[in-house]
Amino acid sequence: MGLFGNLFSKTQQAKTAPKERTPLTIKVGDIVTFDLRDYEVVGKITYRDGGYEWFGYQLVEGHDTIWLSAEMDEELELGIYKKIKLPVTKPYPNELTCENKRYYLEERGTARVTGEGRSANLQGIETDYADYSDEEEKHFLSLESWGTEIEASYGYPIEAYELKILAGSK
Repeated sequence: MGLFGNLFSKTQQAKTAPKERTPLTIKVGDIVTFDLRDYEVVGKITYRDGGYEWFGYQLVEGHDTIWLSAEMDEELELGIYKKIKLPVTKPYPNELTCENKRYYLEERGTARVTGEGRSANLQGIETDYADYSDEEEKHFLSLESWGTEIEASYGYPIEAYELKILAGSK
């Protein structure tokens, strides 16, 4: 093998090339392209409720922030969420109305969370959560308690082919 063959050998390239990402292996620093926009992953929250685990990725592009939710249930489930103002108190209700649309409780529970990046301050705390959907299951509301504050988000499902993930690190 010549000089250039040694410099550019496949084993060397394999050591330096970042691993391919999936919606379940995204890391802080990666770039996620969605809806013709490139978002930087600036935060990641891992939720655990019993033996069940799911992820929330904070994606930022300019002044816009969205959240990508990813979980493996019987199949990969993905959603895009944005924070909204919605006056809610505990205990979480069985029904919610937002912008003249009714949402019905799908599930609720308590999850222990770990955070990375901008979400690193969430290490080891618990959140009470509730997930709601409309009748067609095309629109969602998500509630999470963080201390005394209840955060509400509006979301909708997406498919994996709508995302392109560029690894920002190994």
